[in-house]
Amino acid sequence: MELVTPGIGLMFWTVVIFTLLLILLKKFAWGPILESVDNRNKNIEDALAAAENAKKKMEELTSNNEKILADARLERETILKEARAIREKTIADAKNQASNEAEKIITSAKEQINNEKMKAMTEIKNQIADISIEMAEKILGAELKDANNQKKLIEEALKKQIN
Repeated sequence: MELVTPGIGLMFWTVVIFTLLLILLKKFAWGPILESVDNRNKNIEDALAAAENAKKKMEELTSNNEKILADARLERETILKEARAIREKTIADAKNQASNEAEKIITSAKEQINNEKMKAMTEIKNQIADISIEMAEKILGAELKDANNQKKLIEEALKKQIN
């Protein structure tokens, strides 16, 4: 059982070496180890803060993008309404202009038709008058040659005037 129970000298030297090891580790290793752990913690905290800032910025950008999209939609609707109004006004103006032109053309055509009608009527009256004069000349020329016929015509004309 001696092998299982350590001796006092061995325990003493083990404690001394362990203490020296702790002192050396504290002096040379724990400082840099703790410093690197602190740096790592600080880097992690900075990364978390940067991620949080990035998240906030993304939320702001998203809200700004939504606002810009809403403004763009509103502006698009306004432009479309203006375009529709301009189109309708242009169509109405074109219709009015076409209607006015049609009325002018119709009025001009009616005037031209009336002028042509009056011209034709005048020509017909002139032709009828010419024909009537020619017929009267022929009839009177033929009837005035005979003296008896002249007396009959004068008597008939007087009778018609009296009645």
